[in-house]
Amino acid sequence: MASASLEITPTLRALLDRSALGLRLISRESDLADGALDRTLRWVHTTDLADPTPFLTDDLLLLTTGTQFATGTAQEAESYVQRITSRGVAALGFGTEVVRDGVPPALAAACARAALPLFEVPYRTPFIAIARANAEAVAAQAYARRSWALDAQRAISLAALRPDGLGATVAELAKQLGAWVALFDAAGTMTRESPAGALTDTMRAALDDEVTAVLSRGARAGSALSIAGQPFTLQTLGRGGHLRGVIAIASTELDQEGRSVVTSVIAMAGLALEQHQSLGRSRAALRAGLIDALHANHTSFVRRVVRSSGDALPPAPVMVAVAKAPQRLDAVTEWLELRGAESRGSVFFGRHEGDLVVIIPATARERLAAFAARFDLHIGHSDATDYDTFAEALAQARLARDRGSSGVTAFADTHSAGVLGTLSEESRLVAQRVLAPLAAVDERDGSDLMHTLRTYLECNGSAESTATALGVHRHTVRARVKAAERALGLRLDTFPARAELWAAFQASPA
Repeated sequence: MASASLEITPTLRALLDRSALGLRLISRESDLADGALDRTLRWVHTTDLADPTPFLTDDLLLLTTGTQFATGTAQEAESYVQRITSRGVAALGFGTEVVRDGVPPALAAACARAALPLFEVPYRTPFIAIARANAEAVAAQAYARRSWALDAQRAISLAALRPDGLGATVAELAKQLGAWVALFDAAGTMTRESPAGALTDTMRAALDDEVTAVLSRGARAGSALSIAGQPFTLQTLGRGGHLRGVIAIASTELDQEGRSVVTSVIAMAGLALEQHQSLGRSRAALRAGLIDALHANHTSFVRRVVRSSGDALPPAPVMVAVAKAPQRLDAVTEWLELRGAESRGSVFFGRHEGDLVVIIPATARERLAAFAARFDLHIGHSDATDYDTFAEALAQARLARDRGSSGVTAFADTHSAGVLGTLSEESRLVAQRVLAPLAAVDERDGSDLMHTLRTYLECNGSAESTATALGVHRHTVRARVKAAERALGLRLDTFPARAELWAAFQASPA
């Protein structure tokens, strides 16, 4: 079996091992670069030109009889070897007993210095026999690779029919390529890998970052990168703008047959994920309906439906969180579903009035921070609550989301400023309009009604306390209050009027 394998390998070692050709390696293998004898030979070319470089290509085996060496000097041989190695020639064969007896020592020395494999071709072996042997090896290798590709695609197709089709497909692809393979979902989370645990934590973190960057760009593409010296190939799944995931392969650039096998896996995985997406839309509609039912206080009904689907609501007390539905909703949904699959009853989510609503145990607030950071979301969450007050908790979460600036905002943080601290932007506009007459009088007359009236209200309507605080006479305070009442068109000797004006002062940015 070993000799058969060598015969279909287009390398110099394979040619040297074919005893019928009678080739003899002149170079010492220890003087050559690693793998020099196992370098793939794309073609065999014969020439006796002193400068054949215009007619050469990379990975070429060059054969010559040496007629171009007119002087036989070391300089002549050195220049020749430098020319052909600069064009990527992989090895040099010298035909003896045609023009010269044996291989010229100057040529052997020049090849040794350049680490270029040099071998002797005996007179009885025609150059065309070497070319034909290598061409047969190239053809046999191509046939073997095509046969491998067909067998690999057949094995992968059968794997796709197993219960966990995606997982079996990834494992079979890894087996066929002899490389580590992983599948990432639309959220950039690794869902399957084979063989498991093959990457270091550092490599895994760097690969996660790269996959997340590829998915965030949203364009369908293939890319290559190197992490800690290990090459990786990334291929996106799905169509541009609707990527469903990424397949990562720890391998160098694949040949045509390898790419065809990977392409078939991408097609199958993409189809499976699109079907999963269709099912996901149905689940999303169901979840939205269940959130509506919780909002309407039909908790028992929701529990029965969730239980019948093999899931469970998080145990009370729970925390209700709200975020604007993100653009990458599919990725977010898959991430949340994966978290739920890891621990039954750890999370429940759904859409409600254009928002994404997430329910988690009240003790798991730290999950929201990771969630917000991963998808760049602004999340508001309620106080700990039971399901019978779900509607109130949802309102709390929305208020926290709207009042917060970024990251995760708790409802407790929003109401710490009191009722007046939660006044809306519309309230501020109304407050400015209510106080506008006072500002106009102050600007026209140079008076101090605004400041006097705010201090008056802070002093519970006491003219004496206000006068002390302002450093003026109490009659001055009473005169200014009367002027303020005329400007505002109201009396400040009643609590409702004072409360209304105090709210205006609190809401106004002035």
